[in-house]
Amino acid sequence: MLGLLEVFGPISMDLYLPALPRLAEDLRAGQSLAQATMSVCMLGLAFGQLVVGPLSDRLGRRRPLLAGIGLFTVLSVVCAVAPSIEVLLAARFLQGLCGSAGIVLSLAVARDLAEGVELVRLLALLTTVGALAPIVAPVVGGQLAAIVGWRGIFGVLAGVGAVLLLVAATALPESLPPEARRPGRGGREFRVLLKDRLFLRFLLVSTCSGAAFFTYLASISFVLQDGFSLSPQLFSVCFAANAVMAVLGAQVNRAAVRRAGPIRMYVLGTTFAAIAAATMLVSVLLGAGLITVLIPLALLMFAGGTTQANGNALALADHGRRAGTAAALLGTSSFAIGPIVAPLVSLGGTTPLSMSLTMTVAYGSATVLLWLTVLPLSRFGQIGVTLGNSESR
Repeated sequence: MLGLLEVFGPISMDLYLPALPRLAEDLRAGQSLAQATMSVCMLGLAFGQLVVGPLSDRLGRRRPLLAGIGLFTVLSVVCAVAPSIEVLLAARFLQGLCGSAGIVLSLAVARDLAEGVELVRLLALLTTVGALAPIVAPVVGGQLAAIVGWRGIFGVLAGVGAVLLLVAATALPESLPPEARRPGRGGREFRVLLKDRLFLRFLLVSTCSGAAFFTYLASISFVLQDGFSLSPQLFSVCFAANAVMAVLGAQVNRAAVRRAGPIRMYVLGTTFAAIAAATMLVSVLLGAGLITVLIPLALLMFAGGTTQANGNALALADHGRRAGTAAALLGTSSFAIGPIVAPLVSLGGTTPLSMSLTMTVAYGSATVLLWLTVLPLSRFGQIGVTLGNSESR
């Protein structure tokens, strides 16, 4: 259930991706405005978390979650009947705001239910569901676009929202009891978190990793199809293979974290991702060919699959009482970077060089931050989740 809640907001972007050209034609909008319907949804997904997360620390998880899913369902209907691109843009932004409830609260509920290594293992399962969604959604969306069109796809999203609302209302109990709730204002909780230097370090690392991931999402279709002349079918195979590598990474992390500990897995995974990105960059600079780009890229995705659960668990380790607010900052840092990075990477044209260089800088920065500012603290017992078979404080 938590895995479905985590991805139902993002699939509202992936599912109708194949229908964008027809959407632009029907609403007499240019390609840029049609693509903007994805960007505004992503912004909504980013900044809605800053509202929903703190609210859930005060009111509990169920009420904000049910309200978010319900409004997402209504707004999906509005998108389906939108008479103009302006109405669709407004509805998509609001849809993202409401869909953010699933993202932030799936992480907050996970923190309510588990801590330490067990939290990492639970989050690794959520990572698996999240990695599978980009494989399934465009394929399903392509079939739906041919049958029901882009308006019908939003109708399907409304149906998905209605089913999730019913299931959440009947099967997902409240995970934050009244005595554990934070009656204070959200602004105070944000200040507490932003004064926590360790949390800030994990937040910065998460932002760098998010920049690398959204660079990949924004660039990979242009790099493989335009840069290396792959057909759309072969591109889909490569994209799916990379997603499978991320799933494998999450499962390896889930199996190894009890023995190695989340800090060691986080540092090693991020470092390995930086090395893979640098290898890809060297291959591009040497003009070594497609296979020498695909192999390090697949290894990078595998390494990335080992990092997210560890980073989130470590950041939340000492903030169980304000997990919603902490999860909101973590989620916003990743989603907000996407609309910023994508245009910057493509300023001089999206090329294998621009993608590999940006991902190397992003993962390299994350690695430096971990080695210089986080790993030394673990050696002196200043981090709640330690290097061995650990539990949070």
